[in-house]
Amino acid sequence: MSAIVTRLGRDSSYRIAWPLIVGAIGASLLGVVLIRSADLHNPQAGPEYLKQLLYIAVGVPVMLLCARIDYRIWQRFAPAIYILNLLLLLAIVAIGHRALGAQRWISLGPLGTFQPSEFAKLFLAISGAAVLARGDYTRLRDMWKPLLTFAVPALLVLKQPDFGTSLVLLAILTTQLFFGLPRLGGFVLYCAGLFVAGAVTAGTNLVLKPFQKARLLVFLNPKADPQGAGYNLNQAKIAVGNGEFFGRGLFHGTQTQLSFVPEHSRDFIFTVLAEELGLLGVLGLFALYGAIIYGGIRAMYGAQDRFGLLLAAGITAKLLFHMLVNIGMTMGIMPITGIPLPFLSYGGSAMLTNFAAVGVLMNIYAQKDRGVLGNA
Repeated sequence: MSAIVTRLGRDSSYRIAWPLIVGAIGASLLGVVLIRSADLHNPQAGPEYLKQLLYIAVGVPVMLLCARIDYRIWQRFAPAIYILNLLLLLAIVAIGHRALGAQRWISLGPLGTFQPSEFAKLFLAISGAAVLARGDYTRLRDMWKPLLTFAVPALLVLKQPDFGTSLVLLAILTTQLFFGLPRLGGFVLYCAGLFVAGAVTAGTNLVLKPFQKARLLVFLNPKADPQGAGYNLNQAKIAVGNGEFFGRGLFHGTQTQLSFVPEHSRDFIFTVLAEELGLLGVLGLFALYGAIIYGGIRAMYGAQDRFGLLLAAGITAKLLFHMLVNIGMTMGIMPITGIPLPFLSYGGSAMLTNFAAVGVLMNIYAQKDRGVLGNA
């Protein structure tokens, strides 16, 4: 057991990744306040903010535990983690709970629901890093290994359907290939294939259903269907514009309190922040997110081995992609994909996954000085 859990807490020279800790906990507490505001006049929502506090209360110890576990143990157990990931995603097909036109959740009875696709993002970051760390990949024909590793769970996620999560998995794969492939030519070839796949997805109905394509591409012309696919986007943009510099005041946003923006405690929670706390609140969130990404980059460049670098890169890409796409879709500059805003959106599966991911980054950064941990 001593080979698994490191001596981090007992060494005064342990490097604590304060930006990651402050950013994650600060953003999550801000999210509780925003969820409370979003649900203030919605009795059907129930005490979501109290549940979110519970998720944080569980998530923080999970983060600290992952920070104490030597990240190299994840490489050793990567095959088992990958199989577990596939079993959870297959369970969705068999016993998944359907809601909002998708089958993405497993019911846990009085405890609520569990969303395996959220954990799949972290599991795939581990599996992808392990596969790429094993070989040199100087031959293009060997690229089938990481591509197949990602393709199987990505297809299972796409079947739910959950196109947003599939894009997150793609962002993780792309980032890990960028840092993991020894030759630029291989990565350029991969990007060319990605471009072709994107053209097929957007131009045909082979991958996405018509309603999914309409939702995805509505940001290009939201006025084309203002009461349908463009409704969420139009209301979100109004909310963001209403906030101006200082905001309308906490619990006083018209778009928020009158529920013009759907799912505003979840995918569109950024509208609550922008309308009620204004540009100042948005800048505060950016500072917290900047601390998290800065901590992730420090972990990447402080990694002592190839696996650590690729794992940190995949996790950082996952968090950054969520931030950019969610905020971008709210402002009308990115497609609407339905992925949550890290640490702010309501949801236990995403919260626990994000805290665990930050904990892994903390451990990678802590081992920047091998002499501190030795072979614990």
